[in-house]
Amino acid sequence: MITADQLKDVMDRAEKLHHYLNIDQKKVEFEEEQLRTQAPDFWDDPKRAQVQMKKVKDIEKWIKGYQSVRQSADELQLAFDFYKEEMVTEEEVDADYAKAIHAIEELELKNMLRQEEDSMDAVMKINSGAGGTEAQDWAQMLMRMYMRWCEANGYKVTITDLQPGEEVGVKSMTMTIEGGEYAYGFLKSENGVHRLVRVSPYNAQGKRMTSFASVFVTPLVDDTIEVYVDPAKVSWDTFRSSGAGGQNVNKVESGVRLRYQYEDPDTGEKEEILIENTETRDQPKNRAKAMQLLKSQLYDRALKKKQEAQAKIEAGKKKIEWGSQIRSYVFDDRRVKDHRTGYQTSDVDGVMDGKIDGFIKAYLMEFPTEEEAQ
Repeated sequence: MITADQLKDVMDRAEKLHHYLNIDQKKVEFEEEQLRTQAPDFWDDPKRAQVQMKKVKDIEKWIKGYQSVRQSADELQLAFDFYKEEMVTEEEVDADYAKAIHAIEELELKNMLRQEEDSMDAVMKINSGAGGTEAQDWAQMLMRMYMRWCEANGYKVTITDLQPGEEVGVKSMTMTIEGGEYAYGFLKSENGVHRLVRVSPYNAQGKRMTSFASVFVTPLVDDTIEVYVDPAKVSWDTFRSSGAGGQNVNKVESGVRLRYQYEDPDTGEKEEILIENTETRDQPKNRAKAMQLLKSQLYDRALKKKQEAQAKIEAGKKKIEWGSQIRSYVFDDRRVKDHRTGYQTSDVDGVMDGKIDGFIKAYLMEFPTEEEAQ
């Protein structure tokens, strides 16, 4: 049976969410933005109309989310009072408490994802590190882990490029993660180097080996995001897709390779961005997807420059920058530990089966944006 202090904690957290999310103001905004959709010429510009509809739905999600929290908290208060009069059981009160806590924690987590890019779909690229077969197997294990997480959370995964290893695993792969809420907001916590320590099945002496793989996550831009691509800096190659798919795959050059000569607007430093896409047998579709992936990379670069300029999370910047080792998976010791947050679990099998929500939540709570940290 819950205590009076636990009840008070629920009511206080619900009230704080009302304040943090500025629910009263959101209700006013929702009515104003919804009125705009009723203008006679609203659908004359479909692209603009879609942006407006998305804005309305985003505001409505926050209002409905808070209403769910408020209802759960009020029901818990009622059940707690009824218990004193022996009208409900301890089990019923505890069930209402669990329901309220779940609703509150879910909304608190989403409250950490209020940046424009957080609500976007995501592009994830996984590269195996040095180490040959062992590292390539590790990269494939990470790919499976993220695909299982996506499956459990209702996201659609599309592999846009996959470079298989010589014997097993993958050298590199790229996939898009779409169709759910906050794909980038949640998965941005996975940016960095992932370290595996295990007794390798590929080592005849049964030695303990260490392998690395890097994970890079960017927001997947859509038609509502304007990203300029200089056509003079774009060049294309085509090639025959390898792997299964029938005779047509090997005869038709459906695979595309996009090269973009990127120049840093601040330093003038030049770099070639290379994107390969073999998603379908349709070359025009592969070109369109490759261009979308290029825009996503350019958007991500501009986003990171903006974040650096604002000097967000200055104290933790060294710990969370791209390229640093963020997490260790030690199979023999039954331990997975995130080095940025200190969060760890002994459920290695669960983690490798996609149960990474604990790591994601710990990261978002540890490194809130400047706006949420106030």
